[in-house]
Formats: sequence, structure tokens, C-alpha cells
Amino acid sequence: MNSEAGGVPKRRAEPRWPASIAIASALILYLILPQSLIVGPRWLIPALEAALLIPLTVTNPYREHHETRQLRIMAIGLIALVNLANIVSVVLLVHHLLAGGKNTSGKALVYAALAVWLTNVIVFGLWFWEVDKGGPAARSGQHERIPDFLFPQMTDQRITSSEWRPGFIDYLYVAFTNATAFSPTDTMPLTQMAKLLMTAESLVSMITVIVVAARAVNILP
Repeated sequence: MNSEAGGVPKRRAEPRWPASIAIASALILYLILPQSLIVGPRWLIPALEAALLIPLTVTNPYREHHETRQLRIMAIGLIALVNLANIVSVVLLVHHLLAGGKNTSGKALVYAALAVWLTNVIVFGLWFWEVDKGGPAARSGQHERIPDFLFPQMTDQRITSSEWRPGFIDYLYVAFTNATAFSPTDTMPLTQMAKLLMTAESLVSMITVIVVAARAVNILP
């Protein structure tokens, strides 16, 4: 492991590319949504996302401890933008499914619901990654905050080294399991922020799954 002056170990900075791929995937999922689930021009949200994503990826490919406040604000703003667009799509999806999908076929709405659900998983995987211990840049420094999430690897050093740190894929997995189980599975939320985020994700996932299932079996008119 590399060391800084004075023999203090330097942790490896987290690469941004897994999160960038996730955001690009969310952008593609947004583009395939029917127009009835989009407010405004179809190109507007993807253009805004790209305007934030490209500079972040090019200028700061690794989330290091000296990351500027402006870059962190941009990163959080990008996730918030994706999240807001998906919430709007969820609201419109529920509206159209309850109304019988007059302007869009039922099959198209079901496929759209899958895209919305997957985007929900991606968005909250990004939130978990950005929030835990103050974010990726803070986790690469020497003075971490108290963890927001308790991973199994953090409770038993027999299965991993004491230097283990979760990466983006770990947070994406937590988001996926939380969206399918509507509750924590192997990773526990420790802080109020983590609990609120997991509650919000479960709520969106539950609404999407329940309404689509109800529509699929013609429970709803």
C-alpha cells in the first residue's frame, strides 16, 4: 500500500466510472420511456444530465480526499436531477395505470414500469454511495465519519481485511435488495439519513410493483 509523508497509509481513491456507467444507464432508460411519462422535451433531462456527467467524469475521474466542494455539489446535483425525473415518471405512471392507460398501451406502461423500477435502484445506489461516511472522497481520506451503513464485512474480520471499504457495486447491491425486499437484507442502515433513503426507495419500489401487478391482473379499472 502507498504511504504519505510520515508513514501514514494512503487509501486508494474510488473511481467514478462505475457510477458514471450507472448514470448513463439511467439516462438510456429515461430515453426509452413513452412520452406520456415525460414532462417537457424528451431531450431536456438527458441533456442536463450529460452537461453535469461529462465534466465530472473528465475532470475528476477519481473521488479523492481533496475533491472540491463545487465538484461534490455537482455530483449530488446530478443524482438529484436523475431522482427528480424518475419521481415525475413514477407519478405519471401511477396516474396512467389508474386511468386505464388511455393514451398509452398497457403493455408499454408495464415495460415503462420496469425501466422506472431499474432507475429507482440505480438512483438510490448512487445516493447510498454518495452519502455513506461523507461520500467517496471522504472515505479515501484518513479521517472517516461514522458509517451510515453496516456491511457484513465490517463485522467479521475473518472474512475480509480490516482495510476493506465498500465500493459502488456494494451500494448498488444494497439498493437492489432493498427494492426487492422492501427492507434491509444483509446491510443495515445506522443513521437517520440512511434509514430515510432506504424508506424512500422501498416506497417508490412498492408503489411501482403493486400498481403494475394490480393492473396486470385487471384489479384496477
